Amino acid sequence: MSDSQPLGMPARDFTSHQLREARAEAISLSAKNERLATALNAARERIAELGTQLDAVTRPPVTLGLLTGLPGPAEADVSLGGRHLRLGLHPDLQAADLRVGQRVAVNDQMLVVDALPAPDTGEAVTLDEVLADGDDAAAADERTAVPAARALVTTGSGATRVVRLAGHLDADALRPGDTLAADLRADLVTARIARTSVQQLVVAETPDVSWDDIGGLGPQIQQIRDSLELPFAHPELYRAYGLQAPKGMLLYGPPGCGKTLIAKAVATSLARSTGAGVHDAAFLNIKGPELLSKFVGETERQIRAIFDQARKVAAEDRPVVIFFDEMEALFRTRGSGVSSDVETMIVPQVLTEIDGVESLNNVVIIGASNREDMIDPAILRPGRFDVKIRIDRPDAVGAQEILGKHLRADLPLDPAELAAAGGDREVAAAAMRRAVVADLYARIPERAVLELTYVSGRRETLYLADFVSGAMLAAVVARAKTAAIKDELAGGDGGLSTERLRAAVAVEAQQNEEITAATAPEAAARVVGHRGEMVRAVRRLTDTTATNRQENA
Repeated sequence: MSDSQPLGMPARDFTSHQLREARAEAISLSAKNERLATALNAARERIAELGTQLDAVTRPPVTLGLLTGLPGPAEADVSLGGRHLRLGLHPDLQAADLRVGQRVAVNDQMLVVDALPAPDTGEAVTLDEVLADGDDAAAADERTAVPAARALVTTGSGATRVVRLAGHLDADALRPGDTLAADLRADLVTARIARTSVQQLVVAETPDVSWDDIGGLGPQIQQIRDSLELPFAHPELYRAYGLQAPKGMLLYGPPGCGKTLIAKAVATSLARSTGAGVHDAAFLNIKGPELLSKFVGETERQIRAIFDQARKVAAEDRPVVIFFDEMEALFRTRGSGVSSDVETMIVPQVLTEIDGVESLNNVVIIGASNREDMIDPAILRPGRFDVKIRIDRPDAVGAQEILGKHLRADLPLDPAELAAAGGDREVAAAAMRRAVVADLYARIPERAVLELTYVSGRRETLYLADFVSGAMLAAVVARAKTAAIKDELAGGDGGLSTERLRAAVAVEAQQNEEITAATAPEAAARVVGHRGEMVRAVRRLTDTTATNRQENA
């Protein structure tokens, strides 16, 4: 039989069964082998990790120091806690890869074994000057022939120190007044600190405003010129009479009436009276609220820096005007409790600068305020702010003069206005100015703004005329100019006209910021510039008059 099983050989079914079992066992052994290999790899990694940890805990401690010099290829000068040491370098460290000012690690064998980034912290110092190379500069290292950059700095205590600059600092990029971080025990500057600079708080403008640019303040200007120009123009007479130029002047009164313009004109006037060129006068416009800082001592530091800058400029025989706008924000009455009482430190600092040992020759301090009653009395006493001038709202005559600065005859005028004036541009411009002033100063119901009730029960109605300021007059003319431009772009004749100016006055009467803000008695008294009986209540009349006009129409 062809399919019979040979004698002595296992059956075919049995052989197939054994083969299957062998294959299954091989697969099982392979899986076990893979698991064992994975476990061995994990154990090897764990052993390596434990070895690393063991090395870390058994590593000898190192001390961090400051690299102050590289006298040789295998040596380093290091400051350790104020001690100056010369140490060796680890073979893995190359002197060419190190820079003065870096932190370095020193092991227990007093060997420099690692280099770290330069520190960005330390005592804050102010850069006075980067010392130039030369005979008075630090000598070059004898072995490396690399000059050591030096600088003159002022510490927080006011002491002057000569220090070296870290290798990563660009001496050419540093400017006097920069704030630097220094390790004074190592006599080394390690970083330049970005902080609020006095240059960001002081706007050093070139004054370009003269007395001729200011209108409606003739008596006040004359008083200012007598107080400030005479001592500079005739110093010998003042010395003969034993008089000194006033140190300060306070301009107070309602907002928008020209206090800042007057301060700029003072700088220009002083430059001319001393013989200096107009562009040689310095006008330091102090943005007062930005001087206030949450950091203790920072505001006082900035005030010191401002006066130091003024003294340096004045030492060049240049007149300097320091202008503090919104003076009550900085020099509030001490102990008033209105603010966080930071003024208890700021006011004494300013008094020290004004009355200090260092004189303020060629320096005039001008303060402007809408709330002179909130300024500390010590600031305003004679000998400090000697001149106090109230800058009040202009009357009708003053308004005419102010409008003459903005509504000039050389501007584009409406052809109809020119025809009515017989072609005379001066006559046409003057007629428009008179029309604007008559409209602004008309005490009619349509121009009623506020009703004040005093503590005595007396009532008073305030009109738009009581709120007129130089800023408002400039805004009226600017609004009329805009309307003329739009008309010309639309194909019309354009030009300034009485109609456009009166329309601008009507809009100002409703949109002027000073008027809409005066809703409380205190605010009303401040905006109006009222002095006298206390205001008990305020009622706005602009909405009422507008409603009446609509009903009448």
